Order: sequence, then C-alpha cells, then structure tokens
Amino acid sequence: MRIGLMVGSDKERPRAERLAGVVDDVRAAERQGFTSFWFPQVPGYLDAMTVLAVGGQATERIELGTAVVPIQTRHPVPMAQQALTTQVACDGRFTLGLGVSHHWIVGDQWGLPYERPAAMMRDYLEVLDRAFAGPGKADVDNDTYRVHSPIDVADPQPLPVLLAALAPVMLRLAGERASGTILWMADERAIGEFVVPRLARIAGAAGRPAPRVVAGVPVALCRNDEVATARREASEVLGHADFSPNYVRLLEHGDAEDVGDTMAAGDEEAILRRLRRYRDAGVTDLAARAIGLGGDPGTRLASRRRTQEFLATLTPEL
Repeated sequence: MRIGLMVGSDKERPRAERLAGVVDDVRAAERQGFTSFWFPQVPGYLDAMTVLAVGGQATERIELGTAVVPIQTRHPVPMAQQALTTQVACDGRFTLGLGVSHHWIVGDQWGLPYERPAAMMRDYLEVLDRAFAGPGKADVDNDTYRVHSPIDVADPQPLPVLLAALAPVMLRLAGERASGTILWMADERAIGEFVVPRLARIAGAAGRPAPRVVAGVPVALCRNDEVATARREASEVLGHADFSPNYVRLLEHGDAEDVGDTMAAGDEEAILRRLRRYRDAGVTDLAARAIGLGGDPGTRLASRRRTQEFLATLTPEL
C-alpha cells in the first residue's frame, strides 16, 4: 500500500495565504517521501485542479490528484481541457478523481438537477475518453451529451481517472471505464468485502488492469485515551455521514457509522495496526488526512504536523 496525503480546506489560514499554503503542503509531502497528494473540490473553497497545476510546477516526483471533482458543473469538454492542461503542468503526474457529489450540494447549493447521476457519469466518461485520446475532433452522441468539438491541448499521454464509487453502478463504471476508485468514509470491512471483490471482478471481466483502490482515511497521532475525542473531532470537522445518503449506503457494508469510525487514531502502534488492516483489505493507495487536535489553531497545527511526520516514517509503502 503506497502512502499518500490528503489535504482539505484549511480555513484557519488567511485567505490570501491559502493557495501558497497548499503549495507548501505539496512541497513538504514530496520532501517527506509521500507517493501522492490529494486535494478535494470543497464547495466554495480553492479550485482543486488550479491548486494542483500550481503544485505540479513546484514539485518533481509526487503524484497529484483531485479527490474529487464533481461533474455536474463542468461540461466534459472544458473538464477535459482543464485536466489535460493540469497534466501538462504536472509533467504527467496528475490523476483526475471524479464524482457525482451529493444532492445537498448539487441541488440545494447549486440549484442543479440531481437525477440519474451514475448514468450521467457513464455518458461523461465517453466524452472524456475521446477527448483524452489526443488532438482531433471529439464526436460523441449519447443520452446526455451531443459533442462535436475540437481538442488540441496536448500530445497523447496517459491521464488516469478514478471514480468516487460508493454504489454498485458506480463501481461497475470504475472497473470497466476507469483506473479504479477513490473512497471516503469506507472502513476496511466495506472495502475488503464489498468494494475490492466487486471492482476486481468487473475489471477482470473487462480485460482491464487490476484497479487502484485509493482510500481516504483520517489519521490522528494521540494518546490512546484520546481516541474517542479524536473520532468525534473527525466527524465534526469532516462532515457527518447522515448528510449524504451515498455515504450511508457505503457504511452499511462495513462496521463504521460515521467518518470518525474509519479513523486510524492513537499511538504509533495503534495507527499502524489500523493502516495494516486497510492494506490487507485491498487498499492500494492510502490518502491519509491528518487531523489536528487541540483547543486553538497553534495546538491543532502542531498536532497535525506530528501526525504527518509519523506517517512519513512509513513511506513510501506499508
């Protein structure tokens, strides 16, 4: 299992320092030996692909990926243009993580329909496949898109796509049409008994390589008697599962009830035991989200740095 980092919105940073701060985070992750760096498209926060394009110019080796970008707000042709441009900026180290988001974001925040999202993703991937094939005209007619558009961004090169696949239809798309899945709020039983067997079977039947399984996992280095507090903090900071039926359905396949229950928390040995269970469940790539504990920003920052420094001792693979 390769060891990577996931960094989300840091609203304790002044707005003017947020982009530079994330780029510093990318540099630090590469310097510490992490294999990958994942950045989500958080509503109302920094644009994920822009952040990674800038980060790609500041680094040389580390993989940079979105975790994830929702498809509803970007037509697949502009999405392809931006992704291909980001791949150039990252010198071939970019991975596009895509998802269908949630009804409370797409419908309530953006005022867009949230209907048949998996079918929309299927049609979306058909356009991306053509756009990523290289310069030329993208001609696609399906149930959702009528595309007849020139594409002239970059010479042909691999651009891996991972799907936030939380349900059977999305897992089928991830196995048949993508490089694998990127998960959030999935514990080791949900991954080992539901996600990995289904995904591997579908990819094998489609004649595709073994799929990647990237798992976003909160991590907090703390005293073992602080674990319950750490789990509550993770669920508060990262968003409760009951906001999103997609997550609830995934949690039903495991033992966790909320994001805090998926957390690797405690001392070094406790964290290592939990991460090994994720590895043994079939996770190929860890996207560790270091959670800072404490009553003030300085204490939380120091806590998060201690956690990241410990994770760096496990790189590049566990």
